[in-house]
Amino acid sequence: MGPDPVLMGILNVTPDSFSDGGDFFGLEPAVMQAGRMLDEGARIVDVGGESTRPGSDPVSREEELRRVIPVVRSTLETRPETIVSIDTYRASTAEAALDAGAQVVNDVTALGGDPKMAGLVAERGCPVVLMHMLGEPKTMQENPRYEDVVREVRDFLAKRAERAVGAGVEEENVILDPGIGFGKTLMHNLTLLNRLDALVELGFPVLVGASRKSFLGKLLDSDDAEARLSGTLATSVMAYERGATIFRVHDVRPNREALEVAAAIGRA
Repeated sequence: MGPDPVLMGILNVTPDSFSDGGDFFGLEPAVMQAGRMLDEGARIVDVGGESTRPGSDPVSREEELRRVIPVVRSTLETRPETIVSIDTYRASTAEAALDAGAQVVNDVTALGGDPKMAGLVAERGCPVVLMHMLGEPKTMQENPRYEDVVREVRDFLAKRAERAVGAGVEEENVILDPGIGFGKTLMHNLTLLNRLDALVELGFPVLVGASRKSFLGKLLDSDDAEARLSGTLATSVMAYERGATIFRVHDVRPNREALEVAAAIGRA
């Protein structure tokens, strides 16, 4: 095991996210949830204004900005110590969020969705999460295929990290995310989680976002996303044991507690 785990709390300012769509769709509930997650141990709050669940449609730039920028500003006014991450593939949204005080960009397209994103991240000197996704949210779960899922995801992320560094992003600001649930079958997800060491070997921090996802529902025979906490905790602990250091989760306190125990065992 490596460094102490970092919890990234998920804040979906959307009406249609797969697990909590609509729960925090509004300024006041969103800011309250950000504070709650910080109190429970989140180091980072990841604010997103467009659902990327399977089958979802994109929203306009204007609507995304309308949803996220007031939340970024108000969260930082209320809790100025917050590290805010903006979950977007649009450079214009990322720029507005960084101007409002965000410090991290979480790009599900790994700099592939907007040609201006790499330059923006390099110019601002901020960390960026590069995530693997096969296809796009609308169609990514329609029979995804790989010859070797670990090799292909590793190679993709290695190339995107190289592209980021080549554009001027500092190596220490690159974070890799295998994209659990983004164009992967149940077995693809399990294989990637089991072989996270292959991504860790690239030398960048690895983020895992398996929280409440549908593959856990298949394993646990549960259609209720909020009932998948036990499965989420298992993925967090196993991923940490395999070298992941950042965990993007809905349920901050139980994940923090599980990871604290895992870290203590690893240090003993």
